[in-house]
Amino acid sequence: MTLSLCNHSFPPLLYSYPSPPFRLIAASHHKAFITTGASIAISLGLLISPSSLASELPLNQSSAISLVQSNDKDQLNCREDEPDLSTSAAEPDLVTNDGIVADVWHIVNDSFLNTGHRSWSPETWLSKKEDITSTPIQSRARAHDIIRRMLTSLDDPYTHFLSPAEFSKMARYDMTSIGINLMEVPDDNQGVKLKVSGLLLDGPARSAGVRQGDELMSVNGIDVKGKSSFEASSLIQGPGGTLVKLMVKHGKCGPVESVDVERQPIARTPVFYRMEQIDHGSSLVGYVRLKEFNALAKKDIVTAMQRLRDMGASSFVLDLRDNLGGLVQAGVEIAKLFLNEGEMV
Repeated sequence: MTLSLCNHSFPPLLYSYPSPPFRLIAASHHKAFITTGASIAISLGLLISPSSLASELPLNQSSAISLVQSNDKDQLNCREDEPDLSTSAAEPDLVTNDGIVADVWHIVNDSFLNTGHRSWSPETWLSKKEDITSTPIQSRARAHDIIRRMLTSLDDPYTHFLSPAEFSKMARYDMTSIGINLMEVPDDNQGVKLKVSGLLLDGPARSAGVRQGDELMSVNGIDVKGKSSFEASSLIQGPGGTLVKLMVKHGKCGPVESVDVERQPIARTPVFYRMEQIDHGSSLVGYVRLKEFNALAKKDIVTAMQRLRDMGASSFVLDLRDNLGGLVQAGVEIAKLFLNEGEMV
């Protein structure tokens, strides 16, 4: 069998490789998701957007989801108000605060890829380590704050720090329930504001009038200026069928509008598939498009590929162009479909 993985703007090509039932044979973006002993998560080269976990839905070609993404750069926000976890009885202190920061420093030092457009260099990164180790770090909250400041200095929108609480939310839930992605960007006063970086085209937020690039001003009357995207998403989150009131500013200088959005936290199938003929109809190719890694992704990918195989497909194209991202575990489970047993994900 043949599988092609597409994450480009041009039409995919087919490659021929021997494979166990499905084999992943091409990928254009290298991604790593790293956790330390203290459950701190950093994402290098991967912008992760949470999706919802909900009851399974039947696979339906017409319900594939599309995403519009912006090119705004992500800017991390340093927070001083995070709870001190260093003495929590429920969470053993596996490593010291200084050790956590040192772990993150080494991960970036070993794994960060400088594209040449940033001021990062091994020398400047080493100087940060020397500054950090000059005084002991007294609390876990302070360690997290230092890490955020370190990563912000990279000026890379795809290198993030998540506290254990933030990682837990991101890994399990759709943090907004309205089909919206938020991005932290610098404002004119050296602070942080939140902009809409992605919308599901048939999602509740877009249907209610939220637009790509809008600035989120408040959620249910609570000002979100200076808050992280995770904090704002937590304010938006709620039971399905309930309303959330968003205050958004359209464009940089556009009007401010109050929008009522109905929450719909049910996952929709992210898979669209069809059969294609090549070589004047002598070969059948199964085309599978995966729009996001949500709770239904693995099940629906397996179903789609099995149906295409039953229809006679001997090779496949897996199209990841404009993929939203999504659940970490969903991505891992799908990767396992295309890897030999024992290969690490």
